[in-house]
Amino acid sequence: MTTHRTSEPQRCSEGVPDSTVAPKCAPARGKVGAHDVVDVAFTVNGSPVSVSVPPRMHLADALREQLGLTGTHLGCEHGVCGMCTVLVDGEAARACLLLAVQCEGAEVVTVEGLGSAEEQHPLQEAFSHHHGLQCGFCTPGMLMSSYDLLANSPDRAADHELPEQMSGVLCRCTGYRGILAAVSDVHATHPDGVPGPRNCAARTLVGRGSGSAPAGPPTAETEATAAPVAEDVTIPTGAPTVTVTLASALTAPVDAVAAVVSDVERLVACLPGAELTETLPGDRYRGRAGAALGPVKLSFEGLARVVERDPQGRGLRLVGQGRDTGGSATSADIRLHAEPDPDGGTVLRAEADLFLSGRIAQFGRALAGDVSRRLFEQFAAAVDESARTGTAPTPAAASAVRLALRAARDALRHAVRRFRRG
Repeated sequence: MTTHRTSEPQRCSEGVPDSTVAPKCAPARGKVGAHDVVDVAFTVNGSPVSVSVPPRMHLADALREQLGLTGTHLGCEHGVCGMCTVLVDGEAARACLLLAVQCEGAEVVTVEGLGSAEEQHPLQEAFSHHHGLQCGFCTPGMLMSSYDLLANSPDRAADHELPEQMSGVLCRCTGYRGILAAVSDVHATHPDGVPGPRNCAARTLVGRGSGSAPAGPPTAETEATAAPVAEDVTIPTGAPTVTVTLASALTAPVDAVAAVVSDVERLVACLPGAELTETLPGDRYRGRAGAALGPVKLSFEGLARVVERDPQGRGLRLVGQGRDTGGSATSADIRLHAEPDPDGGTVLRAEADLFLSGRIAQFGRALAGDVSRRLFEQFAAAVDESARTGTAPTPAAASAVRLALRAARDALRHAVRRFRRG
């Protein structure tokens, strides 16, 4: 929500705050379990859609992952930065604070519905004319927030009020002058209210996840385009959320470590919180992994495949993907290699590109990177134990809280040492 919306939150009959997140309540439903999947029907940019989502998935992830509408950007995922602003029933809402299940029957407009390449909205034209775009990360939120201001409260869009009214969306490249000039220009041209969205019409939205399809009974066309159950994984592309590079000195000899690395069953047993549930043909493996970060408990079901093996048996490349019932998803590209150490031990090198989305991505890149490095350190210690004893290591649950606290403690110690040296 932009700062010009100052009304006190109304409440649903159930007593849940609503208007600060969504302008109206969804119809009452029966109790839904945390691990259930819920069918939700609403309208997006003029198109009726139905998605199957976990009850804790927020609207932004449903739009991006299930409907492919990636114009809605995710920044802080705490309702502060405003990057995910969309219109719900004609009013601005933070899509990262609004659960998808709350949108039953609602009308949602994203930045894709504001205008098209062939017919841009006046706000889009003004942003381009006044160079109010820059890196573009805040642009969808700025466009939707300014549309809400000019459509619903044009009397508050005077030049002396505009900086405060637009302060609900944070620009990362200090492009406020061009942005404010663009909004002021459109307000001067349309003092009584900005024209409505120009790209809202019934169309088929091609989803990226399971459960996205046009609303209504299934047809031959929608059944043919339904997402198949994943039986294989591909190497993820694009920029990873986190990249981890680690070299661990192990006491076990290289041949013993290589025996663990080349045996996926023993390897998985070394990863805290992980469990191998099925071995499939083609060097594929099904399994689960769990972790907890305070009250947030994650339980992933996934599939992994070995795509490369070192001819000497000292390394491999493993790609995997998993999904949590709470809406989190991960993909990983992991490379492991054991090298002999001159002292008779082994150096285990690990490189991993991690791709995170959903709740697990909300903790930030720095924390995710620190926790991932700590997990790999525990993993390396378990590999060393397994290599020395010839047995599976003692199972250890993955506690991200303890790992994060250790990372924070080490970072503080490092900062103190630098301060003392300086």
